[in-house]
Amino acid sequence: MKILFMGTPDFAKESLEKLFDFGYEICGVVTPPDRPKGRGMKMIACPVKEFASQKNLAIFQPEKLSQIKEEIRQMNPDMIVVVSYGKFLPKSILQMPQYGCINVHPSLLPQYRGSAPIQWAIMNGDKITGTTIMKMNEKMDAGDIILQKQVEIDPDETTGELWDRLSKMSSHLLLEAIEQIEKGQAIFTKQPEQYTLAPMISKNMAKINWQTQNSLELKNRIRGLNPFLGAYSNWGQKKIKFWKIDIVQEVQQNCEPGTVVMADAKKGLWIKTIDGSISVLEIQGENARKMSIQEFLRGNQIEIGEKFV
Repeated sequence: MKILFMGTPDFAKESLEKLFDFGYEICGVVTPPDRPKGRGMKMIACPVKEFASQKNLAIFQPEKLSQIKEEIRQMNPDMIVVVSYGKFLPKSILQMPQYGCINVHPSLLPQYRGSAPIQWAIMNGDKITGTTIMKMNEKMDAGDIILQKQVEIDPDETTGELWDRLSKMSSHLLLEAIEQIEKGQAIFTKQPEQYTLAPMISKNMAKINWQTQNSLELKNRIRGLNPFLGAYSNWGQKKIKFWKIDIVQEVQQNCEPGTVVMADAKKGLWIKTIDGSISVLEIQGENARKMSIQEFLRGNQIEIGEKFV
């Protein structure tokens, strides 16, 4: 089996590494062009490119797939495997491989079609999610399902933690699906017409709204944006990121949501919500690193009655 791989982040790198270690011939790796990142705006290679470079695999970084259509034709892959690549494949490329184009999607399709299924599953407070291996078509995440596997989501699990779990599970399920396809044993099941979407996460979603989000919604939003983006609120003129909180239901002070009801270096930081209070466990001050609330309070004086907005 000669495979052309397309992917970008560490989630995709896990599958590429599994295919490589299993002995499949990786005839090429397609990944986006390097982008400038960080304060120094240095050109940074994505995890998939880093792995491909280490293994001396052929790397292609087109802005548009049409730019390498002829190269793909010449490689003549038996299968194209796509994992978190971020671009649609045109019909002309979808039809090239003998065994088609296979995609790894970290949700139980048809739930959460789109670019951020893991984040949305956690932000919505789902208790179960999973991963899907499907045969791609011209529509977004709408192809026939080959295999699915579900997992439970821990009530305190973050996007980053679930991301790591699903990346490993997906890589194993991908191997199983490819083996079934090779042996002619794969069953392709059409997706139901009803589906839900998981659109890209935007910066304006990170702002905490103390007036409308209850304690559980706040916790799920903070979990869902950890470690990508991060949920934040303003304390005076400072932007404070919240990375981990717990719910304190029994506290029912008569004050506005967002008001500090406890600030003690030993007991912690509690903030009023519309239905109780939250206890902040991990926080990040402006231009500072992530730290425990105890460490934060030792260096920052917050008074009871102050407000986060």
